[in-house]
Amino acid sequence: MGGLSLKLFALRQRLAGLSTWQIRFVAFVLGLLAVFAMPPIYQIYLLIPAFSGLLWMAVDAPTRWKAFVVGWWFGAGFFTGGLYWVSFALLVDAEKFAWLMPIAIFGFAFGLGLFVALNTLVVRMIPGDLTAKAMVLAGTWVLLEWIRSWIFTGLPWNPLGSVWAFADAPLQVTWLVGVFGLSLFTALLAVMPGTFGQASQNNNPQDNGPIRLLIASVAAMGVVWVGGSYRLADATDAVVDGVRLRLIQPNIPQNEKWKPELRQRNIMAQVDLALSPPKVGEPTPTHIIWAETSAPFFIENSPEWRRLIGAATPKGGLTILGAPRVLPDASDDGSFKVANALLALDDKGRVTDTYDKFHLVPFGEYVPLSDWLPLDKITQGQGAFTPGPGLQTLNLKGLPPVSPLICYEVIFPGAVVNPDDNLDRRAQWLLNLTNDAWYGATAGPHQHFVSARLRAVEEGLPAVRVAFTGISGIVDAYGRTQSIRALGEKGFVDGGLPIAVKAIGPYSQYGDVIPVLMALLTLLLASLHVIRNRT
Repeated sequence: MGGLSLKLFALRQRLAGLSTWQIRFVAFVLGLLAVFAMPPIYQIYLLIPAFSGLLWMAVDAPTRWKAFVVGWWFGAGFFTGGLYWVSFALLVDAEKFAWLMPIAIFGFAFGLGLFVALNTLVVRMIPGDLTAKAMVLAGTWVLLEWIRSWIFTGLPWNPLGSVWAFADAPLQVTWLVGVFGLSLFTALLAVMPGTFGQASQNNNPQDNGPIRLLIASVAAMGVVWVGGSYRLADATDAVVDGVRLRLIQPNIPQNEKWKPELRQRNIMAQVDLALSPPKVGEPTPTHIIWAETSAPFFIENSPEWRRLIGAATPKGGLTILGAPRVLPDASDDGSFKVANALLALDDKGRVTDTYDKFHLVPFGEYVPLSDWLPLDKITQGQGAFTPGPGLQTLNLKGLPPVSPLICYEVIFPGAVVNPDDNLDRRAQWLLNLTNDAWYGATAGPHQHFVSARLRAVEEGLPAVRVAFTGISGIVDAYGRTQSIRALGEKGFVDGGLPIAVKAIGPYSQYGDVIPVLMALLTLLLASLHVIRNRT
């Protein structure tokens, strides 16, 4: 390994010799490079130069402030590439919001980039050799991913563990440790090559710390993959008896969705899909599911529209759809509150159950600090949505208990099933109604679908995802896609409802305590490595 170490150390010295702005540019590019490992591209090997370069620049920064700035620019590149598609929502009403695109792209990216800046600051501050600092970088990365999942309402988008979603086997470990645990294995594997070259720095050719870290990191991911394959070998393909789902994806452009003059056309397009005959030899649907705000008006207060949809509902079954809903607690002055809701209608058009979205999208469904910010939310309609009371379990006719999730409520690890339910009342599947029409043919819908798959594995529950346009599909409790309608396609998905895993996994029981302890253990091992080298 000596020759490799010398070459990498020479590359590291060249990087350290760059000017301030050259280093910032390289950091930004390396952050962008890491995004190519994410869905839907999955070029995982690019994480190695990205994270190794980040490690070197953090360690070799002459001051703590410069280490902070290096991480900030890396984070800005990472989040620019990973979340660029969010700005496409501003083009739906371009005349009003297009001017915000640069702010949305780079303001968002540099804001979230502060998490990586804190990471490199910690790496620079903690004493130790490159091996110890690599472990610190990986452990701190995961702790900050976890913090990002809940601080300021949370945005756990593109956790590092999602890079393995091109295969089912490595995702199985999330049943044990969650996606943040998988992120830790991934970060260690990505940063490990950067530890070579420290023998040149320490003038100690006998230092085998990098080799040990290499073996441990590769072995850990090997165990993850082999263990996942072993779990899948015993996975069942069973479905719930007597349930046949039909998912409706009308693929109507967002700028046509809310126009009153197109309401009849849009609703009838979905009714026609609901009434379409199944493929030859397949059973007829028992339940029809439409997407988020697929009825973009107060359908609960429109009996004629409800009767029309009821007529397209299977006898004895339900149509489940998304729509805005007027909440019953109207003010004395006549004003009212509106929720982004899920409604279940029977074959008579009667509303049998409702669920109100509680985790609202900032600036999309409400404006934070609205008293000070002179902005409107970008979704249609006047005023902000009102959040619902929280996670619920619905007992819908003819279906197992379900945890409904609207839009990005599905991206939050450990927060998709009602924690107050006992084992007998626990949801047996996840239902995610969403609308990715805002984002066009970008990476966003693919990453959103991966989030649903990860929640399925973590909770041991099948996930059904219905997009107004985007990616609709049925995912079993092992994260395997059973049926799918691709991005940009109009049509429906018919399929059975997979059964849940009988045993509740460790992650579902204990949540993020597990990956957080794993990350802290990594930091402890880094400290022990430093102490050992000093004695």
